[in-house]
Amino acid sequence: MSSDLGNWRKSSYSGGNDGANCVEIAARPTHIAIRDSKDPALGTLTIPAEAFAPFIQALKETQRP
Repeated sequence: MSSDLGNWRKSSYSGGNDGANCVEIAARPTHIAIRDSKDPALGTLTIPAEAFAPFIQALKETQRP
């Protein structure tokens, strides 16, 4: 999948430095594309749209003490 999908959004938790240390997502009808905001040319990770919410929930659970 191309990294030039347009409509990239940064996390609301991206913090300082204009969100330079964050990931960006682009939603598509069937997939969600994820890329590194510091170096978007490295490529994208794509996840089926229906798996994105469980993916994010699993990430949140790994961050809990």
